[in-house]
Amino acid sequence: MVVVDPASVSLQWPGMLWLLAFLPFIAGVGLWQRARAVRGAQQYSGLGAVSQRSRSWLLRALPPILMFLGLAALLFAVARPQAALMLPARIETIILAVDASGSMRAADMKPDRITAARAAAKAFIAEQPRQVRIGLVSIAASAAVAQSPTDNRESVLQALDRFQLQPGTALGSGIIISLATLLPEARIDAEQIISGKPPFPPGGVYPVAGAQPFKPVAPGSYGSAVIVLLSDGQSNMGPETTAMATIAAEHGVRVFTVGVGTPEGATLTVNGWSMRVRLDEEALKKIAATTRGEYFRAGNSADLKKIYSRLSAKLVLEKQQTMEVTALFAGLGALLSLIAALMSMTWFNRLV
Repeated sequence: MVVVDPASVSLQWPGMLWLLAFLPFIAGVGLWQRARAVRGAQQYSGLGAVSQRSRSWLLRALPPILMFLGLAALLFAVARPQAALMLPARIETIILAVDASGSMRAADMKPDRITAARAAAKAFIAEQPRQVRIGLVSIAASAAVAQSPTDNRESVLQALDRFQLQPGTALGSGIIISLATLLPEARIDAEQIISGKPPFPPGGVYPVAGAQPFKPVAPGSYGSAVIVLLSDGQSNMGPETTAMATIAAEHGVRVFTVGVGTPEGATLTVNGWSMRVRLDEEALKKIAATTRGEYFRAGNSADLKKIYSRLSAKLVLEKQQTMEVTALFAGLGALLSLIAALMSMTWFNRLV
């Protein structure tokens, strides 16, 4: 399936749009001829005139309207329009990076954040095509691969159910571990990045004697894999999230972020200590923007499931390619004109 984005339509020869100025003149001539024919028919009585008058207004007007639209499409085609086409994506691997920190116990989503997140993640997994491999990364004080990318859905679901909430949140570690899992051939040294200090080398690839130096690619250009990060956005450990998002962007990998919870947050009490945990939308938006991904906010369980459905649809149709669509408009114009002519000849025995 191919979808045209109407907002992306542009013209290679915009100066040719002056041809559309003929349309009002053509419409005026057509109306004048029609009025003249009606006056002539009224001067005669008989079956033909009665039959003509008995036609509904819609039937009489439909062929000229279709012919007018057909001419408009043909004249617009002369300007050589082009548009961004949404083509079926070839997503081969998805890494689900799920926040498993203590703040996911918050009950500002019912019954709590982690339960709602699990349920929505399971629905998301079920909607993916069978050929798509799915991996799972757990994020708390450190990040770990809970399930390597696989097409075995049962293994992914079991790994999701095994998540145990732990103190601390290292979103940066989660991003770099997810990226290294997604691109094992990229030589990303995740351990050195997590334990080291900035500045980090481009792409997180440390120089190796005899190896070709890493060359960054355009952000969002890697079309066969994505990372989906589900979190409340509050990172308090590990490498800085924006720096890790920059490394992902240098590999062209997009990170779609899903905010879990509410900006107002909820109060958690652990071992006699109380704290308020809020959704940090700005951090998640920044990660998505850096990698040319997209941010989604879930305020409740129902929102979270809807977001995963929207995300699934977006991953199916998300590759844009700019193409000339002159033939599309020319074909549409010719088809409308032909239908108008056939209708007019069949109903009124005349050519519009």
